[in-house]
Amino acid sequence: MLVFVTAVILYVFGFVFLYGVIRIAVRHACEDLEIRRAQMLHDERAASTDDRTFVRANPFVTNG
Repeated sequence: MLVFVTAVILYVFGFVFLYGVIRIAVRHACEDLEIRRAQMLHDERAASTDDRTFVRANPFVTNG
């Protein structure tokens, strides 16, 4: 009986531990996505600014 109770306790704590690990992993993944999204937005704005600057400096690019 003691072995059965011990096995059930370890089984339940295993699931609780696994839930915690998965929860932490998902939280970190969401934080990484937010950081990447902000970085992509910044890179996109910088690229469009660079494109406009390049076109102003080289008007022959736009056939103008």
